[in-house]
Order: sequence, then structure tokens, then C-alpha cells
Amino acid sequence: MKKLSILCGIFLLTQGLFAQDEEVKEKGFKKEKLFSGGTVSLSFFNNTFLIGGNPIFGYSLTKWADVGVVANYNYSSARDYQYVNDRLRQTNYGGGVFTRLFPVNFLFAQAQFEHNFITQKFVAPPNSGLQNSTFKTSGNSFLIGGGYTSGRYPGNNNFFFLSLLFDVSNNPNSPYTDYLGRPIPVIRGGFNVALFQKGRNR
Repeated sequence: MKKLSILCGIFLLTQGLFAQDEEVKEKGFKKEKLFSGGTVSLSFFNNTFLIGGNPIFGYSLTKWADVGVVANYNYSSARDYQYVNDRLRQTNYGGGVFTRLFPVNFLFAQAQFEHNFITQKFVAPPNSGLQNSTFKTSGNSFLIGGGYTSGRYPGNNNFFFLSLLFDVSNNPNSPYTDYLGRPIPVIRGGFNVALFQKGRNR
């Protein structure tokens, strides 16, 4: 958790320094900078399968930085979790906050903090004599990575994007790790929709 706090602090400090350097043409809240959208998550890794959906709602702080909130629902299934031919099925739901930085209009870096509520079901191997069981918990995740967009630039905040994220929190309860605690590559594809934009520069 200490490493997570340090990473968050460094990230927010860096973003604040960049924001101070940018020339501000318009002050105050602008509804034209609001956007919505969502993603679909899909991952395969070491006998683990994950799929999910993530609606988002955000605001463009500058020409190169977005922030927002995200909700999520994910389902994952792992095979040979503890025994040969067993299954671990997991569902989780939760939410969090994210930021995206755009060094160019078609590439971005992303950091996202989440808290998820998790239900795990252990399915015992056939004819093993073991019992099925259910376990509920919760956990934090800190996803970092980057992605590609179809084009984000002043006057256009409607685009499709594809991203690759990894959880660096080292939290054993994260839904984005396999049964050995290793990060699962999370591939997310989705869309960004400007809510009030009318073809003007932001």
C-alpha cells in the first residue's frame, strides 16, 4: 500500500506541474469538456479468462489531460487453481477514478485506481471428494498502461480507443491477478463520446 501511495503522489504531482505550465484561455467549468463512454475488457493469461464492462464519465482538464470516474463489472475464471481440473470463478463490481495523458492526439498514458467487491466460487474437481465453496472479499487495484485512439484533438472528443493495462498494487485480492498473484494483462477497447461539444475548440 505504501508503494501505491508513493506512485499516486508522484503521478498527481507531475500532472499538477504540467497543468501550471499550460496557457489557460478559459477559466471555470465548461460543460463542453464533459464526456462519457465505456470499455469492454478481455484477457487470457495462464489458465485465466477475464471479461468485463466499464462505463465512464469524465472531464477534459486541458488539451492533453482527461480525468473521470469509472464503474465496472468483471467476470473471471481460472482453471487448475489448487488442484487439477478445479475451477475458481470470480465476479466483481466496483468503481474508481482515472486520468489519461495525451502526448500526441492518438496515444495516451493512463492511471486508474479502483475498489472492487469480489465474490469467489471454488468448484472442486469431479470425483475428488472436495466441497464447493464461496468466499466474499474486497480489494484495491492500481492500473497503469497506455493505449491508442482514433484521434483526440481540440474540437473533437469523440473517438474509439484500445488500451493495455497492468495492476501494480500487489494486492492479492485484486481481480486483475492470477492465482499466483501475478498481474493479468488487461486489454480494454471502447469509445469516448463528447456530451455537449459543438465542433468548437475546447
